[in-house]
Amino acid sequence: MAQTLARHYVKTAERTARKAGAFILRHLGSLSAEEISRKQAADFVTSVDKQSERLIIETIREAFPDHGILTEESGGIEARETRWIVDPLDGTTNFIHSYPVFSVSLALEARGQLLLGTVFDPLRDELFTAVRGGGATLNGRPIKVSHPGSLGDCLITTGFPFRRKKMIDAYLDAFKGIFLKVSDLRRAGSAALDLSHLASGRCDGFFELGLSPWDVAAGAVLIEEAGGVVTDFSGGADFLRTGNVVAGAPGVHGELLKEVRRAFGGIIEK
Repeated sequence: MAQTLARHYVKTAERTARKAGAFILRHLGSLSAEEISRKQAADFVTSVDKQSERLIIETIREAFPDHGILTEESGGIEARETRWIVDPLDGTTNFIHSYPVFSVSLALEARGQLLLGTVFDPLRDELFTAVRGGGATLNGRPIKVSHPGSLGDCLITTGFPFRRKKMIDAYLDAFKGIFLKVSDLRRAGSAALDLSHLASGRCDGFFELGLSPWDVAAGAVLIEEAGGVVTDFSGGADFLRTGNVVAGAPGVHGELLKEVRRAFGGIIEK
């Protein structure tokens, strides 16, 4: 990717994420029941998700009319070899309850390779950005994954399988196995922020199943550019398709993956 073009992508992604984040904040705590609907069990969408998505699509279309867009609420828009993968509001359930953990996530993919990731936390005014081959930053300052002395020192983040509740027994088996080996576990409710925090060294590892591409695409670029590892449950690179993710600092990922594979026994990756 040419440097001038890379800068254009980054500026557009960051400007778009901040614009959507500001819109979301203006509506925090003001939703009516009529503005909330259920996509499926325990999976909600609000008018703010939809309006944030329209704002993002319009901004990207203005800058890059030839690019495709894959979004959470609208699905695919003109799939092309270069596309944006967008979550206009990651952590909708948190947002509905005014629980202060949610974000905007944008990633750029070209010919099947993730090139750029941007995640914005509007409540903390924290903008995480990474460009393939160019490193990762938080509000313009370089970030790196942690280097814990041992697994017992690690703080691990995760997400409950609310879209795959039939997997709860295997998930709880993995949770128990990991919990007994690490310092502690956290579940905050925004995978994009969990992955961003991992990239910035605030936590040491992450695992979750049943995610969508827009949940993980931007965070994956951040982690890899910050020196971490991201795989699916088989240890491969097919996490966008499977939605099953294990990520961590280099000294942590292998142990997390081992525990996840033990618990799920190969029943996930298909």
